[in-house]
Amino acid sequence: MSDSAARTVVTRTVGEGDDAITYDIHGDLATATVERPALFLFGAPMDATGFQILASHFGDRPVITYDPRGAGRNPVGTADIAVQRHADDLHRVIAALSVGPVDAFGSSGGGVNLLALVAANPDDVRVAVVHEPPVADFLPDRDAVLAVTADMKRTFAAEGSGPALAKFIQFVMLDGPVPQGYLDGPAPDPSMFGLPTADDGSRTDPLFRNMPATLAYLPEIAALQGLGERLVIAFGAESGETMPARAARSVAAALGIEATVFPSNHGGFTEQPGFPSDPAGVAARLREVLDQRG
Repeated sequence: MSDSAARTVVTRTVGEGDDAITYDIHGDLATATVERPALFLFGAPMDATGFQILASHFGDRPVITYDPRGAGRNPVGTADIAVQRHADDLHRVIAALSVGPVDAFGSSGGGVNLLALVAANPDDVRVAVVHEPPVADFLPDRDAVLAVTADMKRTFAAEGSGPALAKFIQFVMLDGPVPQGYLDGPAPDPSMFGLPTADDGSRTDPLFRNMPATLAYLPEIAALQGLGERLVIAFGAESGETMPARAARSVAAALGIEATVFPSNHGGFTEQPGFPSDPAGVAARLREVLDQRG
């Protein structure tokens, strides 16, 4: 159960035009302290709605959620989005808060963007919890992962979101390294996942605008090692050998640290129709990690 009663949520925007980024402040920023700073929760391409449940478990501090570039309430487009651009957006939001360093929980693509943020602007964050960042570079099947990503991107460009999303879902359900000949198999039927089979001509889907940049991002190991215990690389206890969990452990190994186990799975911090989740467990573990490292 949440430890937060209903509280005021204020929506703000930083930047203008295509650089406008929408973010939400849950609670009063004036209540942030050095010991319990504002908590920034985010993903990519998941927007702020995916973090409302987790935010509700932190009623003792202000919480920030946001829509990453190209998603949610922000302007749409068709151009690829670089990880560094997302990191700059995060930096601009934190600067606009004017409350000093925040604690941060970045999941999935948001975790990759958090790695880039703290490498470039380490003073923005007190404790950075990077949850299942799908970074391919340190995996033994790196080339195969990037080949699958490139195939999805080609499918998106040629056929639209439905066929590309079907391939994405099939890939994220894969438990273990990409097997030899993976791309030689038949393409999944989008209708099996309730996805459209017709191409509506749109190419604005933020998931594919973030590819291949998110998976191909190479973390700045030396800069990240300088953060010491302020950097936590996490994976879900129920995520098995899925690519983001494997990637988290590989990033931690490259940094020379042990990956931290969180409850549930890749999206366990929110409700997922048809999938188990444990927002309360994730919140409790996040609070424990922040209190230990802060």
